[in-house]
Amino acid sequence: MGATDEVKMKNVFETTVLSLSGVEASSEAKKAIQNRSNIFNMSDAAEDAVLRPREYGAFDHGMRAALAARIAFQHQEDDLAHKYLEDAGNFKKVANPSYKGETKDLKSILSFMDKVAEDTRNVVAGDITALKSAHVNDADIVRLAELNSFMAYQIRLIAGLRLMKGAVDDRDIT
Repeated sequence: MGATDEVKMKNVFETTVLSLSGVEASSEAKKAIQNRSNIFNMSDAAEDAVLRPREYGAFDHGMRAALAARIAFQHQEDDLAHKYLEDAGNFKKVANPSYKGETKDLKSILSFMDKVAEDTRNVVAGDITALKSAHVNDADIVRLAELNSFMAYQIRLIAGLRLMKGAVDDRDIT
């Protein structure tokens, strides 16, 4: 069974990416989107894997949702941020990009997540060392990086679909 066979298929327009992009099922882009529905369903499966993994390490689902919301807010994706904020539980304050943390360890984690989300090219070994000093083990550092990477992908995909929607909507169709 291939990777696409394992993904639970649903109406492609109900996936996170398409539901937040503004592309509608009745749009000119519908056929192109339906031809690539596996991409959108696999994106939702990746979202589940990153935000709600079976083995979540030090960062439970609520914290992951809050971090995802924080990254979405940093990129002015407020609808996406609010979607994740619903699952943040007791970690809602973490979603606010102006919140810097109450403990040294949390400050280090948020600083790392912010830097990876906003200034990826300037992440250096010292940033990883700071996480290790904050008692974050190697596997959890990878988990944080995966979350940030997924959010970058998801935000770019939503933005690209909006651009595509705009290009289709702006065409002179006669």
